[in-house]
Amino acid sequence: MTDEQFLSSYDPAAFPRVAITADTVLFSVVDGKLVAVLQRRAQAPAKGSWALPGGFVREGEGLDEAAARVLATKAHIERIWLEQLYTFGAPDRDPRMRVVTVAYFALLAAEVVQSAVDAHDDLMLVDVARLPDLAFDHAEILAAAVERLRGKIDYVPLAFALLPEMFTLRELQQVHEAILDTQFAKPAFRRRMIDQGWIEPTGEYETATPYRPAELYRRRTDNA
Repeated sequence: MTDEQFLSSYDPAAFPRVAITADTVLFSVVDGKLVAVLQRRAQAPAKGSWALPGGFVREGEGLDEAAARVLATKAHIERIWLEQLYTFGAPDRDPRMRVVTVAYFALLAAEVVQSAVDAHDDLMLVDVARLPDLAFDHAEILAAAVERLRGKIDYVPLAFALLPEMFTLRELQQVHEAILDTQFAKPAFRRRMIDQGWIEPTGEYETATPYRPAELYRRRTDNA
């Protein structure tokens, strides 16, 4: 059947209802661990369970617009960059009806997510390696986001979203190690970061440290 034939014979009553949601995976690195923001569900189904911040896409609302609204109303975080991750549409993923979700992910500085979590009792940060039972298929969504993040970090300068404007090579290595859940030899890691051309020295050094002050770097903007 061609698209034209399908549309000419389409009967809405003959097809099941389908809803669309936007779910968000918000990553950060806290205390050397890759963490994500979870929200306790206030209503059925899975009332009281932990889930990713998400919500239904409203009529006349774009997907990106819905994701931004979800962040503002559920996670209380606004005006951040989001990347669309994947679409999850297993027929039984929601017991209420057929629900297809478009998942997004973002990397946020630790102080941003910590501030949101500290101010709202229904939010928490969780180590992605030690997840509680999650509602729906949100464990699958979060695992896909971790895989995407780990797959991109070596060729896309994502880690800088988790660092201040000026940072030490030690801090940059700690972020990479947290995301990839591995340890790197310091000389090899630092040589690779410099060879990639993503960073440049500032000529300044960290202060208020009991050790020999490390040089501060920043992200290059001319080729990033």
